[in-house]
Amino acid sequence: MLSAESLRLIDREVAKYPSDQKQSAVMGALRIAQVEKRWLSHETIEFVAGYLGMPAMAAFEVASFYNMYDLQPVGQHKITVCTNLPCALSGGMHAAEYLQEKLGIGFNETTPDGRFTLKQGECMGACGDAPVMLHNNHRMCSRMTHEQIDALIEELSK
Repeated sequence: MLSAESLRLIDREVAKYPSDQKQSAVMGALRIAQVEKRWLSHETIEFVAGYLGMPAMAAFEVASFYNMYDLQPVGQHKITVCTNLPCALSGGMHAAEYLQEKLGIGFNETTPDGRFTLKQGECMGACGDAPVMLHNNHRMCSRMTHEQIDALIEELSK
């Protein structure tokens, strides 16, 4: 279900916890699985749960609670815009509207070519850097003006 490399990375996560607490590595394991598969299907979540020796429902509860986990297929580039109140008041909603217009999609939609998915996110812990966007859960983009959004889309389109 997962590559040998992903399993090796999950084993490194598991090694951080006492041997009888393998399930404590569930968040890291789900992240690793998502990087490989680009989203978490029920089968992938069940596989991770089995690998960690925990009930599948417990792993699904974690995956469905945090917005960093994608339970539906997403585009090659997932852009999450923080629209929590501090970011919204500092231009987050305007940046989101510009991005929606630029990509021709709304939140929770993917462009027809499968390149971009747009998500709405909660606090990313960078309120002073608003508007803030997160690319594929790994790259934070701060103080996003229209020009910077244009540059980001151009960079990701290559």
